[in-house]
Amino acid sequence: MGSGDAVRKVVVMGVSGCGKSTLGAMLATALDGVFIEGDAHHLPESQRKMRDGIALDDGDREPWLDVLGGMMADGRTSVVVSCSALKAAYRARLRARVPDLRFVFLDIDRTEAWRRVAARLGHAFPPTLVANQFEALESPVGEDRVLRLSASDRREANLVSVIEWLAGSTHGIGRDEGRQDGPKAWR
Repeated sequence: MGSGDAVRKVVVMGVSGCGKSTLGAMLATALDGVFIEGDAHHLPESQRKMRDGIALDDGDREPWLDVLGGMMADGRTSVVVSCSALKAAYRARLRARVPDLRFVFLDIDRTEAWRRVAARLGHAFPPTLVANQFEALESPVGEDRVLRLSASDRREANLVSVIEWLAGSTHGIGRDEGRQDGPKAWR
């Protein structure tokens, strides 16, 4: 998929450590689009809170979501954003700004997320906040224009799954009735 294809707006979402930034950057390159690292756009106060191990609340996240939504809504190029988008209300807020927005949900278990976050050097998000993210997570399964992938699968395989899903998703997304052998898309 390249620059001659449809403009796509995609949020790669999930808890910290699921691989949002890695897959998001790969997807943006494949789409000849722009990658936006969502964490880089938190307000300074929110960044301090995270560094100090304090979980963000809705009031911290709302201005951040508005910034990301505005960045995606502007322009005529494909944009991929890494954003936890943990709650249905956060995703609705982004959808209100960006028509036809799609979400790729990287699903991961708590133990693996904690292990990955603990192994990161120099990242502002401490592993102590992983549990809070799982508590806040409202699964996007059942929402329109959502692709669920396993964060444990190879990145390259997930990238191919996303590209194929985007190529086949014009208006409606088919409902996967719980297959466990591949990517999952729900309407």
